Amino acid sequence: MHELSIALNILDVAAEEAERRNIGCVEAVHIKLGPLSGIVKSALLSAFDLAREHSSLPDSRLVVEDVPIVIYCEPCQAEQPVESIQELVCPVCRTPSNHVVAGREMEITALEIAEPEIKA
Repeated sequence: MHELSIALNILDVAAEEAERRNIGCVEAVHIKLGPLSGIVKSALLSAFDLAREHSSLPDSRLVVEDVPIVIYCEPCQAEQPVESIQELVCPVCRTPSNHVVAGREMEITALEIAEPEIKA
């Protein structure tokens, strides 16, 4: 289950960035995840929940944005979303393509931070 090491890395990067920017509380870490990344989303979410308990961000949560698979179709001269991970073919002209434009991502896109309490 390599998702645990990935979750630990996500937490490390988020904690380092929070410290660098002097951010007190990270409520959520936002990532983009493609189906060709080799990462199982449900396993990553479970691993993150387990790993965060023993990290400097114990109250944070992981928010995953699913990235669709997009290929470049030479005959159509266009980027096209693909319906199936098993079949990388253009949905318009049905031409196979191995030119994947999107869908391999696993990147941290944002840290959601807690609003500081304003004392009256």
